[in-house]
Formats: sequence, structure tokens, C-alpha cells
Amino acid sequence: MSGGVSIHVVDVSRGLVAAGMRVELYALSPARHLIDSALISSKGLLDSPVLAATFEPGPYEAIFHVADYYRGAGVVTADVPFLDVVTYRFGIADPRQHYHLPFKCTPWGYSCFRGGA
Repeated sequence: MSGGVSIHVVDVSRGLVAAGMRVELYALSPARHLIDSALISSKGLLDSPVLAATFEPGPYEAIFHVADYYRGAGVVTADVPFLDVVTYRFGIADPRQHYHLPFKCTPWGYSCFRGGA
């Protein structure tokens, strides 16, 4: 795979992909603008043809709606959730490379990194 961005989300607290979690992807340069906003699929992926495009070098931001996902899944959380919306900023240096972002979460923590897709 060359170019583009992929996002895979796993709810590690329940051992499931986080199907139904809303994720937004923004480019931050030259001005912040939305690239795509969609729900994680039943395969755990942000399925969007837009993400296969070649991205310009620069800063980007992925926004994961964690609390809404857990509420929608029927997981009991506090009225004021520990994690609500998680913002993950990353940079694309080489547009010829693929940037895979595995996001692992629970209602109390998360991990996001560049994977080897």
C-alpha cells in the first residue's frame, strides 16, 4: 500500500472493534479543514475512499469520539466521562508512504501510534 491514511479502532476493554465510533480527520495546514467524518465500520476501519488519496506533507488531526461510542454501546460511564473526545495530532513527512493509525481504547485510556500498514 502506498500513500494515504488508514485508521483502525479497537475497544480493548471489551475485546471488540469499535464499530460505530465517530472519527474525524482534519488537515491543519494551511488552515484547519475537514477531510472526512465517518463511523468506524464493523471491520474496525474508517472506510472512506478519501483516505486513499495522497496527502500533502504537514500536520493532521484525528478526533475520536470515545464517550459517545461507549454511551451508544450501552457501557455505563460517569455523567462526566473520564475520556470524552480524544484529539491525536500527527505529521505526514513523506506523502509516498502510507500512514496507519491503530487506536486502542477503553473508557479510561487510549493508545495511538503509527503502525506498519
